Amino acid sequence: MAFNLPSMPAVKRVVAGAAAGLMMAAVLPATAAQAETSIPTVALPDFTSVVAETEGSVVNIRTTEAVPVRRPTMGPGGDPSDLFRWFFGPDFVPPGYGSPQQQQKPHSQPKQAHPQERTVPRGIGSGFIISSDGYILTNNHVVDNSNGIFVTMTNGKEYKAKVIGTDKRTDIALLKIDAKDLKPLPLGDSDKLKKGQWVLAIGSPFGLDSTVTAGIVSAINRDTGDYLPFIQTDVAVNPGNSGGPLINLAGQVVGINSQIISRSGGFMGISLAIPIDEVMRVVDQLKAHGKVTRGMIGVQITEVQDDVAKALGLPKAEGALVSSVAPNGPAAKAGVHPGDVITSFNGKKIAHMTDLPRMVGATQPGTEVTMQVWRKGKTVDLKAKIAELTDQAAAATSSASSPAPEKADRLGLIVKALPADAGSHQGVVVEQADGVASDAGIQQGDIILRVNDTDITSPEQFAKVVKGLSKSRPAVLLVSRDQQSQWVIIKPE
Repeated sequence: MAFNLPSMPAVKRVVAGAAAGLMMAAVLPATAAQAETSIPTVALPDFTSVVAETEGSVVNIRTTEAVPVRRPTMGPGGDPSDLFRWFFGPDFVPPGYGSPQQQQKPHSQPKQAHPQERTVPRGIGSGFIISSDGYILTNNHVVDNSNGIFVTMTNGKEYKAKVIGTDKRTDIALLKIDAKDLKPLPLGDSDKLKKGQWVLAIGSPFGLDSTVTAGIVSAINRDTGDYLPFIQTDVAVNPGNSGGPLINLAGQVVGINSQIISRSGGFMGISLAIPIDEVMRVVDQLKAHGKVTRGMIGVQITEVQDDVAKALGLPKAEGALVSSVAPNGPAAKAGVHPGDVITSFNGKKIAHMTDLPRMVGATQPGTEVTMQVWRKGKTVDLKAKIAELTDQAAAATSSASSPAPEKADRLGLIVKALPADAGSHQGVVVEQADGVASDAGIQQGDIILRVNDTDITSPEQFAKVVKGLSKSRPAVLLVSRDQQSQWVIIKPE
């Protein structure tokens, strides 16, 4: 398709006409709006110098994993179908052969003592140098379950890396390569970040090394888990960017790019980064011990709703509402009761319930702390001795899922919140499906993402939406199962 562009004389005429109009406007009396001081313009930032200083310290990380294989046995007594399964997988069955279990082999093969394995590529991520002697930071999910980690510099030189320590809760991994005189990235102060501040990301999205993208800080202290207040940005981050640095205009690392919120699997405008201040607290422990030790007090908590705060006489809907207390745990020994609202921990105010697990987790086991709880209209001071959080123990002040109602709702559903490690903040999990929901095919474990035009974000919001559904018209639910989504129509009872 051809586009008709104005000729140069026509363009000149347009400009000349505009100029004449401006001259005429100049002789008219100035209005109040014209007399106002014009808003100063600010030029867009130039990232070239920042990239030049930092790009060489960002690395590409590729990993491998071992997978069991079954080699074809085509010799005497071998199964000719093995050759097909070698190429098409262990469950491949040639036409007319029946299932692999039903096939009769002429001679049984001796069973190997150890199954054979082969190494295959696993994934690609990013990382960055934090010390001249070869320490590198990345995400835990980049290197988890791998049997080989290879770090490639921007100059093409590759090193085999070893894992010093990982922390799944914060998704941080500390690697080490045998190298010297490397250039580490300077670390910034993520606590000083503000909304609207320019930041950039360097990484290997889809394996494209040293890719630079830029944007602004969209939000800070974004709650997505018990232990991490994420930095939200609109910097383009895609698979392969994980573990790469989030950099400010001073060329300092302020975060590690870790997650995206997406319905498609690709970038959709929301990226999450781990604040570098939180990261370095974990790194110190990984360097010293190879693992992270966290504190716990042994309670489960929920959010303080406005109506609950009013009923309890709290001035504001703040703090952490205790839903249960672990027997013989630090909180139980300190005298914490279910129904208490923990409003302060060791002198620090708890504005939101997610503040408490972070504070407790950052406290060394064995430390004696003071907590303030709101009970029966007054503040009570309690002392507790922090215990160590273990994999077997309940998470320190872990956020309890909102309690499911005793009876199914109008759709025949009982739902609960998504687990903290789901990687998404949209939807609720079906715990029980009866009545019209069951008739429509909804099952336990399904994830309800949307009701009509409303995105679902929590069990409480879902209950409110279902309660307001019309009896005269069916509702349509977007349901996800096995990473496949479909709409389901249900008529509320």
